[in-house]
Amino acid sequence: MSSATLIALARPTFQVDAAQKFFDQARELIESLGVTLNGPENLVMTPEDTEAAKAKLKSDEDLYILLNASFSDASPAVSLLAGVKGNVLLWSVREFGNVGDRLLLNSMCGSNLASHALRTAGKKAVHIHGNPDEAHIKESLQGALAGKLPSIGEPARIDGAKADSARVDLALASLKGKKIGAIGDAPTGFTPCNYDAGILNEYFGIEVINKSIPEIFADIAAVSLDEESAEYKSACEAQPSLKDVPEKEARVNASTRVALQEWVGANNLSAIAMRCWPEFAVDLGACPCGAMGRTATSGTPAACERDVYGAVTMLLLEALGSGTNYLVDTVDLDEKEGIIRIWHCGSASTELAVDPNNATQYIHCNRKLGVAGNFPLKTGPVVLVRLDSDIDPANKSKLRLVMTSGESLSAPNRFQGNTATVRTNAPARQLVNGLIQNGFPHHTVVSWRDIRPEVRRMAERLAIPLTEW
Repeated sequence: MSSATLIALARPTFQVDAAQKFFDQARELIESLGVTLNGPENLVMTPEDTEAAKAKLKSDEDLYILLNASFSDASPAVSLLAGVKGNVLLWSVREFGNVGDRLLLNSMCGSNLASHALRTAGKKAVHIHGNPDEAHIKESLQGALAGKLPSIGEPARIDGAKADSARVDLALASLKGKKIGAIGDAPTGFTPCNYDAGILNEYFGIEVINKSIPEIFADIAAVSLDEESAEYKSACEAQPSLKDVPEKEARVNASTRVALQEWVGANNLSAIAMRCWPEFAVDLGACPCGAMGRTATSGTPAACERDVYGAVTMLLLEALGSGTNYLVDTVDLDEKEGIIRIWHCGSASTELAVDPNNATQYIHCNRKLGVAGNFPLKTGPVVLVRLDSDIDPANKSKLRLVMTSGESLSAPNRFQGNTATVRTNAPARQLVNGLIQNGFPHHTVVSWRDIRPEVRRMAERLAIPLTEW
């Protein structure tokens, strides 16, 4: 192979100087292998960058390397690579920084999103994870450039015991008539957050009720000062650390919490899925993670990024006995220790904290606005599950499930927000590889109760394919 194309994606809300450094190192490494390197010479961060890159993209390469130098949504990946004939190699790099710092890159999640979107568009991709100075990355690139894509593999599939059918049937019956409130549109380039309302109603009897961002903002503005003050006081009493968050932002959260609760009550909603950025930060000057966490603590699951199937997964697991659960990204891998880190930016119920009475409320890790939780998630055995759409024409349900398990270890909160360090039962590197190369969503739902037998039986009863590792 005489040439290859390298495209590096990034986002300004993450650490751009580090992303640029990884891009420079990646270019240097690939060029050292004697290959002519094509592709944009700058980080692709905006729609304009994507269009400029597309205009110059070679159409006849054998290999296209998509480096997530930091997080990016999947729209550039789809725009640039969904139609190419050559192979696509996704490359994510490792997290760094001090314990308790923000998630500086979120590169792996970007590759996860890109893979899901490319799969949805009919394009397969292969994934590698590691920094340019790691020997296995050089070996993987050498092989790919020679026409042999890396084959990391995935864990062995599990076919475990199933729960009693009658009990699972009762759980499924309990879902019929439930409603999910969906606020706003799915973020651009977040294909896992799209949903089919007809399928949800057919398989689970769940209805989706929609509200726009302008409508929820109007609801928030209509909250009275007395209601806002009462909620702010209650939240401060529950978590005194909230008093250290700028009061203006905390009060916007209080009004958001009141508006959400009133909407939940008025429509008998069982869960919400809310577009939580960028409008809240940009237009209201606050982040709603704290309000979503309070909503979850009160018993209504709350999924961020308008992830309706994520919210459905939360409801499914609750019906099957999970108790309070949480929607997370897989953001970090230490294959030598056999661990992954699951995380989201601060909307967990305080019930899920290692110390629920000291579940610190803080500012959002990227936006630097209140309110977001900043505490580690509790320890113990965990199960990760996700309901997703499926493009396989042979699958009549048009749905699929993925499940795996491990143990949440006692560890500091590695990244600002809510983090759990999980020693996976499956080999960690192969697990991450399986999730990404099979195009499963970036969001999974974590349960601290072992509901695997129930999930297996549910999948069987509904004829929804289940991948379990």
